[in-house]
Amino acid sequence: MRLPDFIQANLEEILTEWEAFAKTLYPASARMTPRQLRDHAQQILAAVVADLRTRQTDAEQSEKSMGRAPVSLNAPETAAQTHASLRAQSGIDINQMAAEYRALRASVLRLWERNSEPGVDALQDLIRFNEAIDQALTESISFFSAQVDRSRNLLLGTLGHDMRNPLNAIGMTAANLASLDLGEEVSEAAELLSRSTSSIKALIDDLVDFNRTNLGLGISIEKGRVDLAHLFEDELHQHRASHPEREVELTVSGDVVGTCDGGRLQQVLRNLVSNATAYGTKGAAVRVRLVGDDTGLRFDVANNGPAIPAEAVTQLFNPLQRGEQEGTPRNREGLGLGLYIVQEITHAHGGLVEVQSDSTETVFSVYLPRESHSSIPPAS
Repeated sequence: MRLPDFIQANLEEILTEWEAFAKTLYPASARMTPRQLRDHAQQILAAVVADLRTRQTDAEQSEKSMGRAPVSLNAPETAAQTHASLRAQSGIDINQMAAEYRALRASVLRLWERNSEPGVDALQDLIRFNEAIDQALTESISFFSAQVDRSRNLLLGTLGHDMRNPLNAIGMTAANLASLDLGEEVSEAAELLSRSTSSIKALIDDLVDFNRTNLGLGISIEKGRVDLAHLFEDELHQHRASHPEREVELTVSGDVVGTCDGGRLQQVLRNLVSNATAYGTKGAAVRVRLVGDDTGLRFDVANNGPAIPAEAVTQLFNPLQRGEQEGTPRNREGLGLGLYIVQEITHAHGGLVEVQSDSTETVFSVYLPRESHSSIPPAS
């Protein structure tokens, strides 16, 4: 019996095996009805049967092997695509969904071998069947990934928007408490509340910026004429208040007034100094040097401490990844987005960021061009 005829004649047995496998996809399957476990399996198999019965040229076969099968104009999405969206919504992960297709392929071929004598067209049927399953799997993975991306972006966007107002209220309350002079205990509590609010706000800012870059929107910047010496001193004043146990030095030389997004560059400095504070040697000062010349602006953030391993340096600016240095604890605060955001803001200004690390110190250097220059070479 030809394979498409066998699938159609034994559809219920195949679907029963599909359902039985879907029950093993814990924990999501525990909440699913038999109908949900089968989902669009019958429609997916119908599409496979229709494909097997359709004549196919060598060119069409080649296109399909690369995931470029023709799209029906009468349906907004295929059964495999709808199946992927529903599986993502039900809590099944992408590996479990891919396993469904592997199990389906194995079930059909095992039943076909057991119940049919292979004919002269068996090899061609087998090739075409594998092509059709691979095409359905490709469609499902593509839609599943898109569904996950949409859900994540919606969550991050909502998180950033809805948490700002209560955080602002907490920050204002902390500032009011500090101004009432109600005693040392209340003042310390207000200071702790203020520091914690700033930390949460920084995390949310990083998440929102990461979300924007993932959506292809990039980091938004609004340039204006700013004095970086004043902005940096203000930022470091806030950092010193939050980390009174750590000394932070700032030296300025040259013309450091430029056209840039001052708030964003404060964010860059905040992330770099926080990183230096976290990974630097306790008791040693964090050193910030700001320099301006005719070609542009440069600022370095240096700290003493263990060297960053050479193999880790190239990964430092990857999102959701944190560098590990010998002798430092692994449970650092943050999401591993700080250096990624630093790089994105720097690139949005047409600049670049570099890192040098050895056994004596680690230095992050940011270079920003003047408006009349498209790029700025690193200073020696």
